[in-house]
Amino acid sequence: MSESRTTAEFFFDPLCPWAWMTSRWMLEVEKVRPVDVSWKVMSLAVLNENRLDELPEEYREMLETKAWGPVRVVIAAQQLHGDEVVGKLYTALGARFHNNGEGPTREAIVGALTDVGLPGDLADYADKDTYDTELRASHKEGIDKVGQDVGTPVIAVPGADGDEVAFFGPVVTPTPRGEAAARLWDGTLLVASTPGFYEIKRTRTAAPSFE
Repeated sequence: MSESRTTAEFFFDPLCPWAWMTSRWMLEVEKVRPVDVSWKVMSLAVLNENRLDELPEEYREMLETKAWGPVRVVIAAQQLHGDEVVGKLYTALGARFHNNGEGPTREAIVGALTDVGLPGDLADYADKDTYDTELRASHKEGIDKVGQDVGTPVIAVPGADGDEVAFFGPVVTPTPRGEAAARLWDGTLLVASTPGFYEIKRTRTAAPSFE
């Protein structure tokens, strides 16, 4: 009998390079564990909108000028073309933003849409609040699982006892592959499902490696 599969919800903001690293790890996890990823949007702009004055100027400027567009395009694509396009579009956006170094430009967004067979004019939604209600609802769904003191990504999976296990991260570079990806998944679930466990952290000494 084949092992039953479980669904891991993955809440991402396509602008975040660290979430991108974690998402590529989740694709590896799908290969080595009975896990299927359900891709959902969260927003760094929404997360930080009420505390912009507390943030460093460079990060605040990024949130105000670059963070809204990509998530708005993804949520518009989801609303107009279905949930199944979200993961594919995220992969196309992330490859252009991060691996190719194009950044979150309109040209990169149009290119990513074209890469996955979606209309390029969906990029117009980057400057529209048409689906901001849906964007905020998706963000809230993810952040309510873990609390406000986190970023992206958020991952949520069914627990062994029927309760949901949700956590921020893991933050890792480079992307673990094969058995290394499996070990990290098993260990992450082990600590995240421990009652009363909240945090493991150490100072980052390397930038995201997109190889």
